[in-house]
Amino acid sequence: MTDLNQALIGNCSFAALVNREAEVTWACMPRFDGDPVFCSLLGDPGVGDGHGRFAILLEGLARSEQAYDRNTAILRTRLYDHQGGVVEVLDFAPRFKQFGRSFHPVTLVRQVRCLGGAPRVRMVVRPVFDYGTTRPIITHGSNHIRYVSGEQVLRLTTNASLTAILDETPVVVDQVFTLILGPDETLPLSPHEAASQFYERTTHYWQEWVRYLAVPFEWQEAVIRAAITLKLNTYEDTGAVIAAVTTSLPEAPHTTRNWDYRYCWLRDAYFVINALNRLGATKTLEDYARFIINTTASNGQRPLRPVYRINGRDDLDEYVAEGLPGYRGMGPVRVGNQAYEQQQNDVYGAVILATAHLFFDRRLRRMGDEPLFRRLEVLGEQAVAVHEQPDAGLWEFRGMAGVHTFSATMCWAGVNALAAIARELNLPDRATYWITRAHRIRRTIRERAWNPRRQSYVATFGGEVLDASLTQLYDLGFLKPGDPRLTQTVVALEGELRHGDFLFRYIHEDDFGKPTTAFTTCTFWYVDALAATGRREEARALFEKLLACRNHVGLLSEDIDPYTGELWGNFPQTYSMVGLINSAMRLSKPWEQAY
Repeated sequence: MTDLNQALIGNCSFAALVNREAEVTWACMPRFDGDPVFCSLLGDPGVGDGHGRFAILLEGLARSEQAYDRNTAILRTRLYDHQGGVVEVLDFAPRFKQFGRSFHPVTLVRQVRCLGGAPRVRMVVRPVFDYGTTRPIITHGSNHIRYVSGEQVLRLTTNASLTAILDETPVVVDQVFTLILGPDETLPLSPHEAASQFYERTTHYWQEWVRYLAVPFEWQEAVIRAAITLKLNTYEDTGAVIAAVTTSLPEAPHTTRNWDYRYCWLRDAYFVINALNRLGATKTLEDYARFIINTTASNGQRPLRPVYRINGRDDLDEYVAEGLPGYRGMGPVRVGNQAYEQQQNDVYGAVILATAHLFFDRRLRRMGDEPLFRRLEVLGEQAVAVHEQPDAGLWEFRGMAGVHTFSATMCWAGVNALAAIARELNLPDRATYWITRAHRIRRTIRERAWNPRRQSYVATFGGEVLDASLTQLYDLGFLKPGDPRLTQTVVALEGELRHGDFLFRYIHEDDFGKPTTAFTTCTFWYVDALAATGRREEARALFEKLLACRNHVGLLSEDIDPYTGELWGNFPQTYSMVGLINSAMRLSKPWEQAY
């Protein structure tokens, strides 16, 4: 049965998932939101015959092991047969500095070597195109195989027998087999030489990148893996950070809560950039902030979209890919995301908060200036205008609208940040202007979002239901530690939304019924809120339980079944890994008290 015991590899141009049996189950090329040329994660494509696979199949497989090389995105999978044969499969995407630039081609490197016995493997390479509807035309030369479709051509360069690959016949692993899959370009070196150079330089890149991260004393390994995963979800060419590399992994079984997450949500930017700041990953932070600025610069007075493509465009019309049956047959498989059409009022505050780092972080090469501030003021005016208007909310309800407390609070936080930026730029009149508006929005939230009967803030103005975003009233600075309303709200949330060790985002019915799985990052938010209300040891214990839910290589998806601990939803989820980073930073013992 397909599960989310998958590992992520990539190089900030594309990404791939590899399962514990050394099969590439998901890889979109030539970029994150491109065609899934390997897609067995979402079932056997419509062309049939097990296409969409890139597998190293060990005959008589008994068990397997899988782990990353320390502090890298380089993966090793060991396959054991019943006769003492052992095969190791090395998987990575090249990434390093070359000629003063970042070298990160859309290229997957796989090496197969024998570690014991006389193992036999079949190498199965069956890419598929057009979302599972088109088989490629296959041609080959003396050392390569070409997979040709109308839109792109892939070339596999190898020292293995082409006949063994084309006919999928078993071979004894009596040498190191190197398979390099990428664009239809001639490889200037032998496959083995190219792979060796790529491996050494890619190892050096990742280990050097990790060396300069700021990590907490505790949970370092978990934070480093989360940081690398966050980096792998970054599209370096534009700076965009996607929500996940997959589409349509359902939030829960048989619910049709299947969404395409291979895009960039403006709301996520606030959380992601905070995590990047805490990690000290300033270049990634700066690139992402510039992507947000470039994406929103031409918006003018038009409403911001909540989600954009990684090229900054907003043409995300949603359709169903009929050629793919879905994860465990649980379709539909969606391409695009209709949420881009929604009104989500929190985006104005999110953009301001994300780009505010440019005005205060002295490590950055290009600081924010007055012209940028003036552009952000346009968003501030829009935040003031919409903070009391109904929207779809951060949970993107498709058939419900309300004045969401989280959206209003994000508008307040953005306007409040504009006042701080104005002070930093020595613009006292503008600082006064924005702080006056921030106070007005704050009063509105305090009057309309507090429910006296429930003795808690509630999800919508004048409403009765709760949702997990109310934990962010603390994180956004609206409520301070020690405020009794924070404590009362946290108590109300855990009384209604906590199931076992997990916090649901909400429990009321939405467009698809009642949720049955817990939204992973909400439990991290809850952990932070516990710590803020003085329940630090309880927060640490719950954080440890969340860490135990990671898969075998330290990754988390969007959702967790609160009763079985099974991972559900798109994977690996940026939101979840960011939640891990932020909570670890807050809960860890400080370095000076560690010994």
